[in-house]
Parts: sequence; structure tokens; C-alpha cells
Amino acid sequence: MNGVLIPHTPIAVDFWSLRRASTARLFFLSHMHSDHTVGLSSTWARPLYCSPITAHLLHRHLQVSKQWIRTLEVGESHVLPLDETGRETMTVTLIDANHCPGSVMFLFEGYFGTILYTGDFRYTPSMLKEPALTLGKQIHTLYLDNTNCNPALVLPSRQEAAQQIIRLIRKYPQHNVKIGLYSLGKESLLEQLALEFRTWVVLSPRRLELVQLLGLADVFTVEEKAGRIHAVDHTEICRSSMLHWNQSHPTIAILPTSRKIHTSHPDIHIIPYSDHSSYSELRTFVAALKPCQVLPIVSRQPCGDYFKDSLSPRLSMPLIPDSVQQYMSSSSRKPSFLWLLERKLKRPRIQGVVFETPEENTDQSQADRDSKKTKKENLSPWPRDFEKQHPPHSLRVKKQFFPDLCSQEWDKAAPFCESQKMVTVLTAPLGFSVQLKTPDEKFISPKPREEIGLDPPFIPREDNNGPAATGDQSDWISHDSPPSHSSKAAPLLTEFRSLALKYLLTPVNFFQAGFSSKSFDQQVEKYHQPSLK
Repeated sequence: MNGVLIPHTPIAVDFWSLRRASTARLFFLSHMHSDHTVGLSSTWARPLYCSPITAHLLHRHLQVSKQWIRTLEVGESHVLPLDETGRETMTVTLIDANHCPGSVMFLFEGYFGTILYTGDFRYTPSMLKEPALTLGKQIHTLYLDNTNCNPALVLPSRQEAAQQIIRLIRKYPQHNVKIGLYSLGKESLLEQLALEFRTWVVLSPRRLELVQLLGLADVFTVEEKAGRIHAVDHTEICRSSMLHWNQSHPTIAILPTSRKIHTSHPDIHIIPYSDHSSYSELRTFVAALKPCQVLPIVSRQPCGDYFKDSLSPRLSMPLIPDSVQQYMSSSSRKPSFLWLLERKLKRPRIQGVVFETPEENTDQSQADRDSKKTKKENLSPWPRDFEKQHPPHSLRVKKQFFPDLCSQEWDKAAPFCESQKMVTVLTAPLGFSVQLKTPDEKFISPKPREEIGLDPPFIPREDNNGPAATGDQSDWISHDSPPSHSSKAAPLLTEFRSLALKYLLTPVNFFQAGFSSKSFDQQVEKYHQPSLK
């Protein structure tokens, strides 16, 4: 894995091990080669900064959610916060790395000084003309691509290597040409060969999508027999493949790389075409920048001794601001305040039942109350005077005993819960008429019914001991009915005195906090025992 955690900062570049990057909060991706994306997958859930082309490939090939990808334009400077409040910021500038599509160098400027991370790059003189590098800035730390940092390794320029490949192909005018490549890179070489030999270059569908994204010349196809130059995966260039290809048509293979590879077939050719800077190019680049220190990106290949004569005096590391220290030490899994706020604003509002208390109703405007009152009067089956005596929070359920007793009704107050917003309704057996009221209203006053001309309800008979509260139907009589009416109804009511009716006629405050059917039955029998004797 080629990536770094920049010390004393919350910055990580091409480094995706969250267990080892506990203090990192800003993650940057230089390009999409596999050795720089180790640990990066579709499960990634941190903000990640990269170039536009890399952003497209990252979502397309690694399925990283677009939610976490932050695109930064190449050649422009961007200000990013280094803490949760935005008090401390840094400037990052992306510079074309001339390595593969989407590859960039990162120039970081902040309290830590100026840091240049090259990633994988192939040096060109035009890089030193970048505005971000021509303002006389002192580079304090240079993270350098040291892949080819070896004085013994002499590499031609890419233009010279491309000419070597062209000369080789011309020696085999009747042969097909297999060019072994990695999944990303050297697309410009393929374009050059297609234009040079006026032939189609056959690509895989995945690579064809990439060259179309890059806007290269229309010289690529996926048809196998359309052209003599075929781009294949570098792992296909082997002895067995060469034998297979040559059985159908004479074929040569080319591996454009600076790596030392043992060839297993005489028709496999190694051309030192590299997308990494040569040793001489690295020397030129470092001498022009004169950084205070050079750190290798490929850690297994130290290179600091090669540039000692090109370094500037080292400066002391400034102190880390308190806000940045707090930002680095905070839990990376804890969502920031701004993220939580944004999530709350995007969350759809849940719709449900809205209960209004009389206190809330008093806060409404008079116009709203009049409008609701008029609408209610139009919809309510009860006369206006009756509703005045019985507030809206009382729920009346009316059903009949039997057809022969259809003129008789039974009213009983059923208590609400404490909030008076939810109510438990027990269905009355045999279709009794039930009125749900607050605990403060034990019985229905007979006066409203008299005034509006409704049939008189059953009300409890009062004796010397006060209002009957036993729930015995023999103690309930019609307010205006003669005694004979009550005596006829009493045997029938006694006949239907069942456990369900006892439940309905038992006050809620009589029950104890024991949630079992057996205990409730015993409590009901205990309550009604005196009335059954």
C-alpha cells in the first residue's frame, strides 16, 4: 500500500486503514491504481477528496457512494476546514500528475507549512510552471514518488519509448499485436499507435467506457477482428497465451513497463515505457523545488540520500492549534453537528393523529374556532344544546339490547386515561349503549335529555347511602318511567348479568396493578359480591 498519514495533521492521502488512521479526518485519493486504493471499498463512509475523473471511476468501479465523494477541480485552489468550527483552514491545490487518467498531486498549505504530495507522477518541465509552484513558496515537506529512484535505472522519455514500440510493430506488419496493460493508464499510447498504423484498437468494454470519458480520438472498438492491435490485461501476456494466439494468427506481445520482467516466450517484448519519473527527472524536480525534506511514498525504497544537496534548511514544526487537536482526538464515528442538522432537515416529517386539548383550542384564533364550530354543527347528529352539556371529549357508543327492548338504553361513564388523549374502549356485551367520559363525570345528568326531548336514560337510584355504585342493573331505573317499567326490566337485566357486564360496570380505580386475567376476574367478583347476595 502506497499512502501516507501526514504527521501532526488530520490529513491522510491514499491511506484507507481506519484502524491505523484514527486521527485522520480529511482523506485524499491521488488516482485509481490498486496499490493506492487498498482498503477502499463500497463500505467507505467518510468524506473523500479527489479529481473529477477519479471520482467517476471510484463510484463506477469500487461502488463508493457519491454521498462521500468530494470532487475538486484540477488546477484550482480549494479551502477546507481543519476543525469542526472552521476556525482553522487549509488550502489544497490539485496539479496534474501526468501518470494516468485522473491522477493528481496535492499541494497542502496551512498551519503545518507547505506540503507537496506527488503521488505517482511522471515529471514534465511544465509542472514547474504551475501557478501554485511558481509563487516562490517554500516546500517544507515533499512526499516523492520514488518508484524509479535508482541511479542505475536509466529510462527513456515516454515519447522515446513510444517510438521504440512503433519501430517494433513495423517489423511485424502481418502480426497481431497484444499490448499488456494495467486496468488504468497508457490510453494515450494506444491512441498514438492507432493513428500511426491507421487501425482500430480493440479494447474491453470497461476500457472503452474510460477512453470515451477521456474524449480521445474515435479509434477504439470492442470487436475482436476489427483491428490488429489489442489491449489486454498484463497478466494475459504469458507463454500459454502466446501459443494459443499464434495457432490462429501470428502474434507478438508488448509489455510497456520499466519493471524487470522475465520473458517466457521469444515473441514477448519489454519496452521501458513508464508512467513514473526516472531518476534524472526526480533530481531535476527536487532541485527546482528545494524542499526542506524529502520523504518517499514507496517506503521500502529509501531515497533521501540522493537529494541532500538540493534541500533547504529545515524549519521547526509549528504547534498544532487546539481546535485541530480536538478535531483529531474526537471520535471519527461521531457525526458532526452540521451533518446531524442537515440530516434532520432532510428527514421527512412523520404524519399522524394530532390530539388537541381544550387549552390548545383556546390559543386558536376566533375565526378558526367559529369555522370549526360551524362545520361540527353541520356534521354532528346531536342538537347544539346537547353538545353544550356534553363536551367533545366524551365518546358515545349506542347500540340496542334486543328488538323487544329497542326503546331501552343504558348509559355508563367509562374513564379516560390520564392524558385524556387516548382511551381504552371495551365493547359492551349484547349491544349496550356506552358513554365514555372523564373520571370526574360519574353519571349523565338527565336534564339535557329532558330539555331536548330524548328518551329518558337509566340513572342510578339513590338511597340513604348515596348514589348506587355497585353496578347492579336492578339499581338502575328510568328517570321518568313508572316503577312498573323498572320491575319488568329487572329480571331481564339480572339474566344478562355476566362477567363481561361486570367488567364494564366496575370502576377502573377499583382494579389493582396485577396484569393477569385470573386476578382481574377475582377483583370483579369481589366488587360485585355484595350486589349478588
